[in-house]
Amino acid sequence: MPTSTKSKTAVNKAASKTKVETPKAAPVTEIDISKTPKSTMAEPTVVETLTPVVVSNELRKKELFDLVVERSGMKKKDVKPVVEAMLAVLGDAFAEQREMDLQPLGKLKVQRGKELSDGRALVLKLRQKTARLNAAPSASDAQSDPTSTTAAQ
Repeated sequence: MPTSTKSKTAVNKAASKTKVETPKAAPVTEIDISKTPKSTMAEPTVVETLTPVVVSNELRKKELFDLVVERSGMKKKDVKPVVEAMLAVLGDAFAEQREMDLQPLGKLKVQRGKELSDGRALVLKLRQKTARLNAAPSASDAQSDPTSTTAAQ
């Protein structure tokens, strides 16, 4: 008899489940916007345009040596130790979190730093006064600075 009670409960459960159809809304084909209020807000405008920063255009040490050789007219064997020493001095100054005013490069300041397992991460602020970093000094600049006129002669 226990087998017949199981079959009765199974039949009762199947009978108690009924399917309910879900209501379907009519598809919206067109939206009437004639009654919507018009916005009184002004159209957005661009206040400042930003120039993209190219991350992959990295200056390597070898290229730095070549550029210094090209600008200075000196030989690479003479330029390389000077640039290496300059980079070491700059690295030491950053490690001491010193503020540097190195024109025409600009004014450098360490904003914050973090010690890592393999070194140190520093966030620097560089402020450059002019966009003419590569320009040669003009005649008016030479007149205002007597050291540049003596150096040019």
